[in-house]
Amino acid sequence: MNNSTDLNNNDELGDEMDIKSLLKTILVNKRLIIASTVSFAIIALIYSLTLTNIYQSTALLSPVGDQSNSSQSLNNLGGLASLAGINISSTSGGNSTKAITKITTLSFFEENILPNIFLPDLMAVRTWDEDSNSVIYDSSYNVQTGKWNNIPHPQKSYKSFKGKLQVSEDYETKFLTISVKHESPHIAKEWTELVVNQINDSFRAKDKREAESAMNFLNTQMALTSYTEIKQVVAQILKQKMQQLTLIEANEFYVFSYLDQPAVARNKIEPSRTSICILGTLLGFMLGVLFVLVRGYFKED
Repeated sequence: MNNSTDLNNNDELGDEMDIKSLLKTILVNKRLIIASTVSFAIIALIYSLTLTNIYQSTALLSPVGDQSNSSQSLNNLGGLASLAGINISSTSGGNSTKAITKITTLSFFEENILPNIFLPDLMAVRTWDEDSNSVIYDSSYNVQTGKWNNIPHPQKSYKSFKGKLQVSEDYETKFLTISVKHESPHIAKEWTELVVNQINDSFRAKDKREAESAMNFLNTQMALTSYTEIKQVVAQILKQKMQQLTLIEANEFYVFSYLDQPAVARNKIEPSRTSICILGTLLGFMLGVLFVLVRGYFKED
């Protein structure tokens, strides 16, 4: 028992001496640690000041109610239409769910976003001048000639735009938040509005084409049949399709409407220069301590 107690005491004494030795090493080399900490703090400060301010514009959207009455009527007529040999499916319903996925696709960017933006604002931005409200471009784009040194590929542009775009849905309320980040707060707002307008117009055009195609088909069937019952069914379906087409044309916001419109941000969202400086200072301190301890270890050997 005495031997075991002595061994435990020796271990505790050894641990205490090791800690005191480490603290002594740190205190002896405190100037080196302070120098490392200050150096990294200065580097972090300089680095943070070189970063361009990024602004964010956000839109809060609500799904526009599907044309439930028209859709229900079409569903009710669907059985009669099938008996008449006509297959009619409603084009309304589920647009908001599809649109959320569509917004972040390459096809939506190439067809709806890319033709409506100034590409250098996406791929050649260096900074934004607040006083003149103008974007300053890097060397990849010549402002005087309006030519690129190497025109960015659409897929590369898509990746860059997707990195600036944020889309999130509240699964309880079904509200949608769309945000765009940019060096210019004005462009951030403009592109946020563009995304909302284009997704509405895209689905409006798609549903309009489908409704018009269905009406053309129904008119053809009406002309081909001589049965009064079938003509009555077709006439009712045509009436519903015309109502649906009217709603498609009349609604300003087809898939999403604004609960809160995007605005020009007055304050940057990033970078957080304070966080960068704090992290840089902590990193300098930890590296300084580590260097001192490692050097002291090899000196003892």
